[in-house]
Amino acid sequence: MFPHELTGTYTIDPAHSRFGFVARHAMITKVRGSLPLLKATAYLDAANPAASTVEVKLDAAGVNTGNPQRDGHLRTSDFLDAETHPHITFTSTGVKRIDDAAFEVTGPLTIRGITREITVPLEYTGTAIDAQGLTRAGFEGGTVINRKDYGVSFNAVLETGGVMISEKITLEFDLSAVKNV
Repeated sequence: MFPHELTGTYTIDPAHSRFGFVARHAMITKVRGSLPLLKATAYLDAANPAASTVEVKLDAAGVNTGNPQRDGHLRTSDFLDAETHPHITFTSTGVKRIDDAAFEVTGPLTIRGITREITVPLEYTGTAIDAQGLTRAGFEGGTVINRKDYGVSFNAVLETGGVMISEKITLEFDLSAVKNV
């Protein structure tokens, strides 16, 4: 259940949130990575979820897969083109309640200067009062995008006939939102 006292403005806590991605490598394994949060805010309206909003800004140059050589390549024009397009952004245009804990958040996602509308299913995972007495609301979810829709077409053909990198990229979100006082 989404408690009515959660209505208010929130800041997404970068130390306790993750904006991640997963891509198939060589079509046999998965590579996981994340992007640092520069700024994210949300307005939650428990009585009228459609009035809720979310705005996120991520640092493309901070991409991290745990492999410095790969991360460097991901920053180039082959992938994120972080020098020309330093930010990945999302601003909601609609929030729909599916049930007491499930929501769909729709809006434009911009990667490499290319904007496409996506819908992200999110689950409300609960509320807590932290050690500083602040209200935290948790959400998790994800969606799948096609990287070619954002101008990321680099790939390599394998000897076995497959390709090095999947077109489908899974976006994963684990969010800790702190209510502004």
